[in-house]
This record gives sequence, C-alpha cells and structure tokens, in this order.
Amino acid sequence: MPTVILVRHGRSTANTDGVLAGWSPGVALDDTGRAQATALAARLAALPLAAVVSSPLQRCQETVGPLLATRPELPLHTDDRVGECHYGDWTGRKIRELAEEPLWATVQRHPSAAVFPGAEGESLRAMQARAVDAVRDWNARIEAEHGADALYLLCSHGDVIKALVADALGTHLDLFQRINADPCSVTVVRYTPHRPFLLRLGDTGDLTALIPPPPAEGAADSAPGGGSADAARSKGRLDPGDAVVGGSTGTS
Repeated sequence: MPTVILVRHGRSTANTDGVLAGWSPGVALDDTGRAQATALAARLAALPLAAVVSSPLQRCQETVGPLLATRPELPLHTDDRVGECHYGDWTGRKIRELAEEPLWATVQRHPSAAVFPGAEGESLRAMQARAVDAVRDWNARIEAEHGADALYLLCSHGDVIKALVADALGTHLDLFQRINADPCSVTVVRYTPHRPFLLRLGDTGDLTALIPPPPAEGAADSAPGGGSADAARSKGRLDPGDAVVGGSTGTS
C-alpha cells in the first residue's frame, strides 16, 4: 500500500497571533510560512510523488502552492475530510483565553471526550474518524492508479496529523497530545495490508531516503543461510514493510 507524506501547513497569521483559526476564512501564511512552503518544495523535489491531497483551507493550499508551481504535472485533490477540526464557538478566539475554559483540561487530558461548543462544534473523535477514513480511501485510490510503492502528499493541520499518527501507532486518542507536528514539518506513514509504519515524525530535514528503491534483480532467489527479507516478501511470507529481527524493515 502507498506511503503518505503528511505535511502540516506552514506558519500562519493565526499561529503568529496566538488565535485558534479553525475554519475561519482568510487565514494565510505569514512571511515565515511562505518561506517554509518554498523550502518544502525543494525538500520534496527528488521524490516521485503521485498526487497531492490538501485541506481546502487557505493556509494549506498556500503551503502546497510552491510545490505545484515547480511540478505542474502533479494533480491536486482537495478533501474536506482532512480539513481542520470544527472548533465551534472556540473558533477565532485567543489561545490564552481558551486555556482558562473548563473544556481546555478535557482537550489536554481526555481528548476523546472533548466536543467543541456551539452548533458547528465537532468532537475530536469525529475529526479523527473522518481523517482516517480519508487516508484509507486515498491509499486505495493511489494504489489502484499508481501501484503499491507510490508516494503521495497530504497537507493538513496539526490536530488532524496528530490524530492520524495516533491511529497509525495504535495509540488511543487520549494520548495524541503527546505527539507534536510543527508548522511545515513532514510526518511519513507507510501503510501495509496488516499495519502502518511511522517512518518520520515532525521531520524538517532531508527526505531523499524516502525514494522507493528500484526492484532488485534476483530478489526472489534464496540466499545461502536462509535468504533475505526481500526474498521472503516476494514469496508471500512477509508483508511489504514487515519488521525483521534487529529492527530493520529490510528495505533500506
């Protein structure tokens, strides 16, 4: 199954002002965020991306803009399911004010019970569920169109990415606040038929190690002494990405 490169949008004007933006319109990248987006395009230049999926919100669309400008062949798909959590009546308020609200402690310590107030408020459980469904759907679509080794990029928001990582790790949503995703950082999850593998978390460095290796000649041959993980995979005894003794996936 494909590998998804999760990118949090670059630093926004709301980040700078300490405001919970949510789905507020007109929240753009600030100068730092625009520089981060330009640098992201360069970091991803060597990767054979199959597609870009993005939240509809302006700060995400601006984050993938430089990448799409340099690689016009990449299709852009916008998916509301990877948009920001709907924070309801908290939307647009200062973080320092929200930290005084009784619900704040629930969001921090028992997030699976948190439901944001107001008619437009969403629970964090519902946010995680829609985002996980979106990734599963895109995994199937990308694999059908581009093969099991495909890479694709998904640009979203901090809480969404943290929730996706918690799902990939088999971690309860109540622990997702222990995960961090800085603006314009890269988190990478490789999905396999039986389990996901977290390859990068909050990465801001070189990404060329994610380039899929070419098929090895003779990969199905048995090696003296028992054979390699690649050979076992080719014969159906290991899933793609299965860990082998010693901690290696056998694909690096």
